[in-house]
Amino acid sequence: MQPIAWYTPAKHFSSIHGLPPRHAFSFVDIPGRPYHISDPMKEHLPMPFYDLPISAEEVLQDVDYIIVTHLHPDHIDMSVTDGTVGAPLDKRVPIFCQNEEDAAVLKRSGFQDITILPKEGIQIGDATIRQVPALHGTYIPCGNAMGVLFEAKEEKTFYLAGDTIWYEEVAATIKKYQPEVIALNACAAETLENGRLIMNDEDVWNVSLAAPHARLYITHMDNVAHAALTRYTMRGRLASRGIVNYDMPLDGESVVYLPDEPLFAKGSD
Repeated sequence: MQPIAWYTPAKHFSSIHGLPPRHAFSFVDIPGRPYHISDPMKEHLPMPFYDLPISAEEVLQDVDYIIVTHLHPDHIDMSVTDGTVGAPLDKRVPIFCQNEEDAAVLKRSGFQDITILPKEGIQIGDATIRQVPALHGTYIPCGNAMGVLFEAKEEKTFYLAGDTIWYEEVAATIKKYQPEVIALNACAAETLENGRLIMNDEDVWNVSLAAPHARLYITHMDNVAHAALTRYTMRGRLASRGIVNYDMPLDGESVVYLPDEPLFAKGSD
């Protein structure tokens, strides 16, 4: 997985995608085993499959704010014994979350400065960040989740869609805010209980149609047992759909979107 950071000249925001060591947990480790996948053998696969290419300390260096879209173990480190979260994180760094329920867990885990990200937005220096809707499942949502919209003067508007499928609220967010860069979790992960949890190639296609002038950043690939698409498969399917306005970085690869850089100057993965 690739940690996602958004910078303004004065602030560094980091959206956590989990920093657990390789092989930290599997589906069978989740208390009560509430989730199952179509291939039962994959439930025993330890995740994440790969370590981060750099240390957690390097990822978190100079971070001013942390945003956690929801409390699932692939987005924030979670103890299977007591349910506390965020062990590698500096609990003094301000953290934004989606609702009172997540805030209570973060408080119990030792975080000292917790803010529920408002839908109307919050101003931090020259930046405005706001919570936008997300739908984490095609059958039954796999809990609540949120997207995040980042705006700042002289910066590209950035839409972190979060763990969501394509649905009317994603379309409405794109139409209202006209983001120039959109991050999509798109390995088509699925469970038997919830259906597909995040985007697949058809969803990415719908986003590209709704935002033809945006650059799509495709992430959440090749690291969890319940994924239905790999980078290789996604690349082929996007090519068959004629989608070229995207980046799909490899593990450890960085993509930087500069304020004055044309988005279509980049080559897709």
